[in-house]
Amino acid sequence: MAQTLIESDSSSVAKRLCAIVEKTANEAIALDDIFKIGLSGSSMVHLLAEGLPSITTDWSKWRFFFCDERVVPLDHGDSTYGEYKKHLLPKIPVTEDQFIRIDPDLSAEEAAKDYIKKMSVYFPPDSLPRFDLLLLGMGPDGHTCSLFPNHRLLDETSLWVAPINDSPKPPPSRITLTFPVINNAKVCAFPITGSGKANMIKRILKDKENLPAGRVQPTNGQLYWILDEDAAKQLDS
Repeated sequence: MAQTLIESDSSSVAKRLCAIVEKTANEAIALDDIFKIGLSGSSMVHLLAEGLPSITTDWSKWRFFFCDERVVPLDHGDSTYGEYKKHLLPKIPVTEDQFIRIDPDLSAEEAAKDYIKKMSVYFPPDSLPRFDLLLLGMGPDGHTCSLFPNHRLLDETSLWVAPINDSPKPPPSRITLTFPVINNAKVCAFPITGSGKANMIKRILKDKENLPAGRVQPTNGQLYWILDEDAAKQLDS
């Protein structure tokens, strides 16, 4: 089931997003005593840093994974974990150990295999991981995670986590969740802000073009597109 929610501005998007995060987290903790969330980078870091400090939850039950990650040192400017450590960790009562991180000293291929091993501690090894919540971004080309238009990884069905060494967006070496795992999540959410994303939002949500972000369609879960007015402005045209 998909819902498109339109908010006035980026602060309202952050507030709505974090209300969904809070509800999903507390339901997961009540049911399983753990909340498993997948993070994306870029503007997502700042939306969460703005909104999460005000929610009510048992932070000790949270485990943070990454929808994709750049294979760079954890203190590198391109590290998604590094951005969360800098901008979010000081604002909420969680520890670095609650973040399931890549090993940046490995190749992308080995880092992907290692990440699958780390995930298997939290998910049954004989079935697809089912995240409680995946927070997803959308690039100007319609990519999500590190799944880019016309790339072979769009058709990957056997791996939970796949390596990529030819990312069209630098840095080239990354790991990424694959569509079978993404679409097995209980909840997926795209918070999108700014007029620069408006045309791509129209192409995906209105014109139904076959772009990576549009292929996020949970098979037994909920999908939210949370847009500010600038990002949504072409949907009525």
